[in-house]
Amino acid sequence: MYFQKKRCIAMLLAGGQGSRLKVLTENTAKPAVPFGGKYRIIDFPLSNCVNSGIDTVGILTQYQPLELNEYIGNGQPWGLNKTHCCAQVLPPYARSKKSEWYKGTANAIYQNIPFIERFDPEYVLILSGDHIYKMDYAAMINFHAASGADCTIAVRDVPLEEASRFGIMNTNPDGTIYEFEEKPKQPKSTNASMGIYVFNWKVLREFLMADEADPNSENDFGKNIIPNLLNAGHKLVAYTFEGYWKDVGTIDSLWEANMELLGKDPAFNIRGGPNSTIYARNNAMPSSYIDEEAKTVNCFVAEGSEVYGTVRHSILSTGCYVGKNAIVEDSVVMPGAVIESDAIVRHAILGENSKVCRGAVVGGAFGPNEKKKISVTSKGAVVEANAVLQPGDML
Repeated sequence: MYFQKKRCIAMLLAGGQGSRLKVLTENTAKPAVPFGGKYRIIDFPLSNCVNSGIDTVGILTQYQPLELNEYIGNGQPWGLNKTHCCAQVLPPYARSKKSEWYKGTANAIYQNIPFIERFDPEYVLILSGDHIYKMDYAAMINFHAASGADCTIAVRDVPLEEASRFGIMNTNPDGTIYEFEEKPKQPKSTNASMGIYVFNWKVLREFLMADEADPNSENDFGKNIIPNLLNAGHKLVAYTFEGYWKDVGTIDSLWEANMELLGKDPAFNIRGGPNSTIYARNNAMPSSYIDEEAKTVNCFVAEGSEVYGTVRHSILSTGCYVGKNAIVEDSVVMPGAVIESDAIVRHAILGENSKVCRGAVVGGAFGPNEKKKISVTSKGAVVEANAVLQPGDML
């Protein structure tokens, strides 16, 4: 088979377990978790690739891959099924005697060197499958090429008091990186790594081979590959990104990111901007139905939903149902969820196809100075009639 040479291909790390999302990822890979009513988390980096002119994407899966593999399919929703384009799912490499799970982010790329070499790229873009943002990767790649660097790392400025939560890139005035610190207790800068890298492929390949040969390595980009490049004297530069970006790896951050889609001037405008469409695999559904006695205030109601009750400041995903006299406030309702009559849902995330039966109560309010207590139901969970799921509880 003939593979066309590419200037740059993307490798999308989508194998994480997502344990901090708890019941939402018990049976689902984190990148496949629904977001924003009609999308899944992985739609964002995939759409960014397409909008940036990157038409070859390797998607590295591992934990609970079935749903994610089916969702990606042949890449058609993102236009990656055309001649000389591909969205290729890449599970851990199967050896002759056994299969070997990805041991770390660097090992995941190492195991897929043969896939990358099919396209003989000049550059390789490394992405994570669990962030919500829109970004022009082409601008970053051009910046990398013009800088003469061997590696360019996307960074964003974060408040100093939050910097210790991130990998921090310490830079010279010209933007070159002289030091990487993983979650430093006393950060020297506020340049937080976004986990988005552009590498010169020949250099990356050399360091992946050396990393795999090191029995003491953790096979991780942040802990091993980046420090090793710096120690060897290679040029690394920081690329500053100023747009919206959210790591949705926790219950709180996933809930917050969904809430930030709402309002006239949302913190993240999922619809706005030229060449920034977010594509998704959505089954055809009828228009949503909102009953004349229903009440919807500052919410998103996706296709195929029926609303007979009250929905305020919430995301209602595709194919959901809200019964008469039910109340949904400050919540994320994932696809196919049912909220029966007289039920109350507040400050909650309802998993796919879950059900809140008649008269049940899920979650509750919290004050502005209180710690968030988001109630969560897993995929297919049932809150029985008149039962109560307390704030912060999970089912």
